[in-house]
Amino acid sequence: MSKMVSQLKKPQGLLALALSLIILGSLIANMFNTSFYSVNVKEIKFKADHGTLSGLLYTPDGAGAEDPRPVIITTHGYLNTKEMQDAPAIEMSRRGYIVLALDMYDHGDSRWESDIPVKDLFGTFWVYSQFDASKYIFEQDYTKKDDKGNAYVAVSGHSMGGFSSLVAMYMDELTALQTGQRMIYAGISAGADFSYASAVAPQDQIQAAFGSRTVGMIAGKYDEFFFNKSDDEKSATEKKVQGTVTEKDFAATISGKGFLGLAADNPAVETGKFYTVESGELKLEDKVVRPAQSGEHILFTPSQTHPWNHFSKTATANFIDFYAHAFKGVTSPNQTNAGLGSGNQIWWVKEAGNGIALVGFFLLLVPLISLLLKVPFLKRSVTASTTTVGAPSTGMQRIAYWAAIVFSTLFPALLFPTLMDKQADGLNVLSVISVILLVICLIAAAAGFILANSQKANPDARAKMKNIGIGSALLAVISLVMWIVFEKSGRILPTSSYFNEPTTNQIGYWALVSGLIIAFITCAFYYFSKKQAGTKFSSYGIHLNSITIIASLCTAIAAVFVGYLLLFAVQAVAGTDFRFWTFAVRTFEIEHLITGLRYMPFFFIYYFVSVVALNANTRGQKRGYLLSIILNVGGLILWMAAQYGKDFITGVALYPGQSLNGILLFAMVPLLVIAAVYARKIFEKTNNVWLASFLNTILFTMITAANTAMFWNLV
Repeated sequence: MSKMVSQLKKPQGLLALALSLIILGSLIANMFNTSFYSVNVKEIKFKADHGTLSGLLYTPDGAGAEDPRPVIITTHGYLNTKEMQDAPAIEMSRRGYIVLALDMYDHGDSRWESDIPVKDLFGTFWVYSQFDASKYIFEQDYTKKDDKGNAYVAVSGHSMGGFSSLVAMYMDELTALQTGQRMIYAGISAGADFSYASAVAPQDQIQAAFGSRTVGMIAGKYDEFFFNKSDDEKSATEKKVQGTVTEKDFAATISGKGFLGLAADNPAVETGKFYTVESGELKLEDKVVRPAQSGEHILFTPSQTHPWNHFSKTATANFIDFYAHAFKGVTSPNQTNAGLGSGNQIWWVKEAGNGIALVGFFLLLVPLISLLLKVPFLKRSVTASTTTVGAPSTGMQRIAYWAAIVFSTLFPALLFPTLMDKQADGLNVLSVISVILLVICLIAAAAGFILANSQKANPDARAKMKNIGIGSALLAVISLVMWIVFEKSGRILPTSSYFNEPTTNQIGYWALVSGLIIAFITCAFYYFSKKQAGTKFSSYGIHLNSITIIASLCTAIAAVFVGYLLLFAVQAVAGTDFRFWTFAVRTFEIEHLITGLRYMPFFFIYYFVSVVALNANTRGQKRGYLLSIILNVGGLILWMAAQYGKDFITGVALYPGQSLNGILLFAMVPLLVIAAVYARKIFEKTNNVWLASFLNTILFTMITAANTAMFWNLV
């Protein structure tokens, strides 16, 4: 046993372990993704009305032109890609249905074709993706149809994918009035109400278009965005809450009751039950174009948050039960597993396999870098050993040190809402603070330089004053940069044709400001405490040798290239990637790479300062790795605990207006945990900050850029 542990401490042993985890996890993921190889899963791309759509097509054995099946098109929400639809795709394909897990336009590998004005970017992809995909599926010979040519196709989606599904049924009904054939037979949304869909048509007309279709909704009771009461329904207390991160009961709202065909004053609403609903007359320009029809509607209300829907046996069971009812009597005789109960689920094992491979991927990079550092030029990344930054020795120094640690841990969380949304009031306060700091630093710099040149002071005093002058001048520069960043926030990472990922822009601005604040604190401690105590600048690992910097950059690029090469190979062979819930390392297109390169300079500022600060404050400390992680994400974890804890306990979150930003943290937190570990581990191998800074910047920027909406055609 001790021999095995010893081997794992060597780069070759750790590399072998990482590769083993990747292979094992990918084999497990592939086995369960294909339902023990009884379902063929392949990536497809097809030309559609508004661009190119991509997806994963799940085809059960035997399904095809000779044995057409009902088809389910399932898609993701705003921040995600087709891979997030694993649960319904796996469970329904193993029950004999053909499933298309769809990338909506401008997500994953799908692209919108025409130019998009920035002001219209949210009015494109979700409006047309499901309907355009339905047109494609309708034309395929494997799609089952009735004797009148109507297709047995269900549309389903989460969040904005849910809106796309609701709108697709509306568009399909209008088209069917002209063609005489419906392309969509049923539909169910998760984490989506009628709010966005109302931009296309009001709820009564969306429901009128449902007609005789079977339609369902999964409405989580703690959904961060939707299923809210209308203003008229809210009590005076509820109206005071500025935001949507609250407890909900969609079945008790006028909109929810209307979906089930019940009157607003109906007190008894039973969820999980199919209601026969009169659709109402379908109208165009106030003219009735189709009389009312009867269809079945059902509402599920699990006690879940918005992203929880993706990773839930309960929500997956809701999908299974819905499709079993909707397609009752129209499945193929060869769908031997169609009757599997909703509790019989295997998708989570596939997710576990993905998770094992994900661990292997991040474990791989450290031993890989160890081996790369033996290559003749790349080994120039390593510099001479550096001493640790001196620990505080006096009582006051220890108090100041731990005060700075606490502040550095908490401020990224305290400023999170202000920076992510560029809130004017908060930025104005930060701007004033930066001006105050600038003035203080300028005065201190002037005093320091004046006293340093005083002939009356002794040499030691003059040296001390010179140090104060230099340090204060540097802090003044940082304060000035912070003031500019706060005052000109609208011009920094604006959503545009160049910076074309809105959520990455938000994270980038938060990271930029956080980096500047950390830089201010680190410089202040060095010049006003550490340097006077004998700590050298070299102890921070900022070696300015150009060869070291270039070699470090090349090593980081080589490591990330090899890691992603392995990912692309796994994708090609096993059809899976590395992910767990919302945190994913996925393959990318050339547009993602170009976009990622645009963001890297901004994220480099954050990761460079972070690597410097983490090593300065935790190297030589007991449990230094744990302290590094706490410094990087401790405040954000506390923010999440307070945000959701208060929501679950009281029904109103700590920041009820922070819906999207809170969800972003589910991926940001594990990313920053790994970044903290890399910051320490790679520094130990190179004795400087460059390789760790480049590695974190390149790797985590690409992970971010490939996993969110990318509006490539913004103008």
